[in-house]
Amino acid sequence: MSRLGRKPVALPEKVNVSVDGQTVNVEGPLGKLSYTADPDITIELAEDGKEVTVSRKNDSRSAKAMHGLTRALISNMIVGVDQGYEKRLEVVGVGYLAAIAGDVLQLRVGFANEVHKKIPTDLDVKCPDQTHIVVKGIDKQRVGQFAAEVRAVRKPEPYKGKGVRYQGERVKLKPGKAAGK
Repeated sequence: MSRLGRKPVALPEKVNVSVDGQTVNVEGPLGKLSYTADPDITIELAEDGKEVTVSRKNDSRSAKAMHGLTRALISNMIVGVDQGYEKRLEVVGVGYLAAIAGDVLQLRVGFANEVHKKIPTDLDVKCPDQTHIVVKGIDKQRVGQFAAEVRAVRKPEPYKGKGVRYQGERVKLKPGKAAGK
């Protein structure tokens, strides 16, 4: 019984949703997104056009699993085209820095060479200064995935805390070997 799946998704005034069979198209001030649902899921737009409801056709295990997921994905699409998503990263370490050259994010994070990450066209990546990276976009999954890939270039290490981390992320530092004496 998916409690979240049964809850209707309210639509903001600036967002238009169209349902064509299993395909949901969401259009808002920031852009357009589309999602094709599982065949066991039914998506309906209310007559007044103010909310979207998601239901399942049967009680199979896969239908139950997809029920809440589909509702959450539609909700994320609506928030994305209305407000957008943002992830902030910080680069911590002496000599560690980030810069943008064209459509490439350049990271100097303690390796012999710079690491170059190609920026996807649907994301807006900025470096307000050399130690901060801001990833913005309308697709929550794409924003989170790119931020995770940038963080994975050099995860924060546990002894000095150097590396790329999410803003506000707390890194628990281990004591060094001299602390054991």
